[in-house]
Amino acid sequence: MSDISILKALLKSSARVALSEHPYNKEKQQLILTEDDPAGGYSVTIDGMPDDSEVVVIKVDEFVAPTAIFVGGKGECKRADFAIVLNDNDRKMVLYIELKARSSTSSEGEIIRQFKGARCFFAYCREIGKQYWEERAFLEGYSERFVSVRNISISKRESRMRPEKSAHDQPERMLKISSPHCLRLSHLT
Repeated sequence: MSDISILKALLKSSARVALSEHPYNKEKQQLILTEDDPAGGYSVTIDGMPDDSEVVVIKVDEFVAPTAIFVGGKGECKRADFAIVLNDNDRKMVLYIELKARSSTSSEGEIIRQFKGARCFFAYCREIGKQYWEERAFLEGYSERFVSVRNISISKRESRMRPEKSAHDQPERMLKISSPHCLRLSHLT
Protein backbone atom coordinates (compact mmCIF):
# COMPACT_ATOMS: atom_id res chain seq x y z
CA MET A 1 0.00 0.00 0.00
CA SER A 2 1.15 3.54 -0.64
CA ASP A 3 1.75 5.96 2.24
CA ILE A 4 -1.25 8.02 1.11
CA SER A 5 -3.52 4.94 1.05
CA ILE A 6 -2.42 3.94 4.54
CA LEU A 7 -2.99 7.45 5.90
CA LYS A 8 -6.47 7.52 4.39
CA ALA A 9 -7.22 4.14 5.98
CA LEU A 10 -5.75 5.25 9.32
CA LEU A 11 -7.44 8.66 9.66
CA LYS A 12 -11.16 9.26 10.01
CA SER A 13 -12.73 11.25 7.19
CA SER A 14 -13.69 13.92 9.76
CA ALA A 15 -9.95 14.51 10.36
CA ARG A 16 -9.23 15.02 6.64
CA VAL A 17 -10.00 17.75 4.13
CA ALA A 18 -11.18 16.64 0.71
CA LEU A 19 -9.99 18.30 -2.47
CA SER A 20 -12.52 20.30 -4.48
CA GLU A 21 -13.06 20.56 -8.19
CA HIS A 22 -11.58 23.79 -9.52
CA PRO A 23 -14.42 26.18 -10.45
CA TYR A 24 -12.87 27.16 -13.82
CA ASN A 25 -11.19 23.94 -14.89
CA LYS A 26 -13.01 20.69 -14.12
CA GLU A 27 -9.83 18.66 -14.69
CA LYS A 28 -7.93 20.40 -11.87
CA GLN A 29 -8.23 20.19 -8.10
CA GLN A 30 -8.03 22.86 -5.43
CA LEU A 31 -7.93 22.78 -1.67
CA ILE A 32 -10.00 25.02 0.59
CA LEU A 33 -8.70 25.17 4.17
CA THR A 34 -11.31 26.53 6.56
CA GLU A 35 -11.00 27.52 10.20
CA ASP A 36 -13.92 28.11 12.49
CA ASP A 37 -13.60 31.12 14.74
CA PRO A 38 -16.03 32.50 17.35
CA ALA A 39 -15.86 35.88 15.58
CA GLY A 40 -16.52 34.26 12.18
CA GLY A 41 -14.82 31.60 10.08
CA TYR A 42 -12.20 32.19 7.41
CA SER A 43 -10.62 30.19 4.64
CA VAL A 44 -7.70 30.01 2.22
CA THR A 45 -7.72 28.40 -1.22
CA ILE A 46 -4.71 26.54 -2.63
CA ASP A 47 -4.63 25.84 -6.37
CA GLY A 48 -2.42 23.38 -8.23
CA MET A 49 -3.15 20.34 -6.08
CA PRO A 50 -2.05 16.90 -7.34
CA ASP A 51 -4.37 13.97 -7.96
CA ASP A 52 -6.32 12.77 -4.92
CA SER A 53 -4.32 9.51 -4.85
CA GLU A 54 -1.11 11.52 -4.28
CA VAL A 55 -2.18 13.72 -1.37
CA VAL A 56 -3.93 13.64 1.97
CA VAL A 57 -4.82 16.78 3.92
CA ILE A 58 -5.04 16.32 7.68
CA LYS A 59 -6.79 18.62 10.15
CA VAL A 60 -4.06 18.20 12.75
CA ASP A 61 -5.82 20.31 15.36
CA GLU A 62 -8.63 17.69 15.43
CA PHE A 63 -6.16 15.53 17.37
CA VAL A 64 -7.18 16.09 20.99
CA ALA A 65 -4.52 17.95 22.94
CA PRO A 66 -2.81 15.52 25.36
CA THR A 67 -3.36 17.80 28.37
CA ALA A 68 -4.27 14.83 30.60
CA ILE A 69 -0.68 13.58 30.21
CA PHE A 70 1.58 16.57 29.49
CA VAL A 71 1.98 19.72 31.57
CA GLY A 72 2.12 21.90 28.46
CA GLY A 73 4.68 24.34 29.85
CA LYS A 74 6.81 24.22 26.68
CA GLY A 75 3.86 24.14 24.28
CA GLU A 76 3.92 20.36 23.84
CA CYS A 77 0.11 20.26 23.68
CA LYS A 78 -0.11 22.65 20.71
CA ARG A 79 -0.70 21.68 17.07
CA ALA A 80 -0.77 23.54 13.77
CA ASP A 81 -4.04 23.58 11.86
CA PHE A 82 -3.23 21.41 8.84
CA ALA A 83 -0.69 19.02 7.34
CA ILE A 84 -0.67 18.36 3.60
CA VAL A 85 1.11 15.09 2.85
CA LEU A 86 2.27 14.84 -0.77
CA ASN A 87 3.67 11.75 -2.43
CA ASP A 88 3.81 12.10 -6.19
CA ASN A 89 6.43 11.49 -8.86
CA ASP A 90 8.30 14.70 -8.00
CA ARG A 91 8.24 14.90 -4.22
CA LYS A 92 7.65 13.32 -0.85
CA MET A 93 6.76 16.21 1.40
CA VAL A 94 4.69 17.23 4.37
CA LEU A 95 3.56 20.85 4.41
CA TYR A 96 2.44 22.17 7.80
CA ILE A 97 0.06 25.15 7.64
CA GLU A 98 -1.11 27.46 10.41
CA LEU A 99 -3.93 29.91 9.64
CA LYS A 100 -4.49 33.13 11.59
CA ALA A 101 -7.34 35.55 10.99
CA ARG A 102 -5.18 38.53 12.01
CA SER A 103 -1.50 39.19 12.56
CA SER A 104 -2.08 39.94 16.24
CA THR A 105 -3.74 36.58 16.97
CA SER A 106 -0.56 34.73 18.07
CA SER A 107 3.10 35.47 18.53
CA GLU A 108 5.71 33.90 16.27
CA GLY A 109 6.88 31.77 19.21
CA GLU A 110 3.37 30.41 19.64
CA ILE A 111 3.18 29.48 15.94
CA ILE A 112 6.57 27.75 16.16
CA ARG A 113 5.26 25.63 19.05
CA GLN A 114 2.17 24.75 16.99
CA PHE A 115 4.39 23.61 14.11
CA LYS A 116 6.49 21.49 16.46
CA GLY A 117 3.33 19.85 17.81
CA ALA A 118 2.14 19.05 14.28
CA ARG A 119 5.55 17.56 13.54
CA CYS A 120 5.14 15.30 16.61
CA PHE A 121 1.69 14.25 15.37
CA PHE A 122 3.23 13.30 12.00
CA ALA A 123 5.92 11.26 13.81
CA TYR A 124 3.14 9.51 15.77
CA CYS A 125 1.34 8.62 12.51
CA ARG A 126 4.64 7.33 11.10
CA GLU A 127 5.07 5.00 14.07
CA ILE A 128 1.45 3.77 13.85
CA GLY A 129 1.99 2.81 10.20
CA LYS A 130 5.22 1.02 11.01
CA GLN A 131 3.81 -0.88 13.98
CA TYR A 132 0.24 -1.68 12.93
CA TRP A 133 0.52 -1.76 9.12
CA GLU A 134 3.99 -3.32 9.38
CA GLU A 135 5.36 -0.92 6.76
CA ARG A 136 8.98 -0.31 7.79
CA ALA A 137 9.48 2.66 5.42
CA PHE A 138 6.10 4.31 6.16
CA LEU A 139 6.36 8.12 5.87
CA GLU A 140 10.16 7.96 5.71
CA GLY A 141 12.18 10.37 3.58
CA TYR A 142 9.64 13.20 3.57
CA SER A 143 10.92 16.75 3.48
CA GLU A 144 9.08 19.31 5.59
CA ARG A 145 7.83 22.84 4.93
CA PHE A 146 6.23 25.28 7.38
CA VAL A 147 3.82 28.02 6.28
CA SER A 148 2.07 30.64 8.40
CA VAL A 149 -0.84 32.44 6.72
CA ARG A 150 -2.04 35.57 8.53
CA ASN A 151 -4.53 38.39 8.04
CA ILE A 152 -6.92 36.06 6.26
CA SER A 153 -9.99 38.07 7.22
CA ILE A 154 -8.45 41.30 5.87
CA SER A 155 -8.91 42.49 2.27
CA LYS A 156 -7.13 40.16 -0.08
CA ARG A 157 -4.18 41.14 -2.23
CA GLU A 158 -2.01 39.50 -4.85
CA SER A 159 -0.29 36.44 -3.40
CA ARG A 160 2.61 35.93 -5.78
CA MET A 161 5.71 35.28 -3.77
CA ARG A 162 9.36 35.62 -4.63
CA PRO A 163 11.45 32.57 -3.83
CA GLU A 164 13.03 32.85 -0.41
CA LYS A 165 16.81 32.63 -0.05
CA SER A 166 16.41 30.03 2.72
CA ALA A 167 13.99 27.13 2.61
CA HIS A 168 11.15 27.14 5.10
CA ASP A 169 12.12 23.68 6.28
CA GLN A 170 12.18 24.46 10.01
CA PRO A 171 9.45 25.96 12.22
CA GLU A 172 11.76 28.88 13.08
CA ARG A 173 12.20 29.67 9.35
CA MET A 174 8.54 29.44 8.37
CA LEU A 175 7.25 31.01 5.18
CA LYS A 176 5.04 33.95 6.20
CA ILE A 177 2.14 34.95 3.96
CA SER A 178 -0.18 37.86 4.71
CA SER A 179 -3.60 38.74 3.25
CA PRO A 180 -3.64 35.96 0.64
CA HIS A 181 -6.04 35.93 -2.27
CA CYS A 182 -5.35 32.49 -3.69
CA LEU A 183 -2.22 30.44 -3.16
CA ARG A 184 -0.50 27.95 -5.46
CA LEU A 185 0.90 24.73 -4.03
CA SER A 186 4.10 25.16 -6.03
CA HIS A 187 4.81 28.44 -4.20
CA LEU A 188 4.41 26.77 -0.81
CA THR A 189 6.62 23.76 -1.42
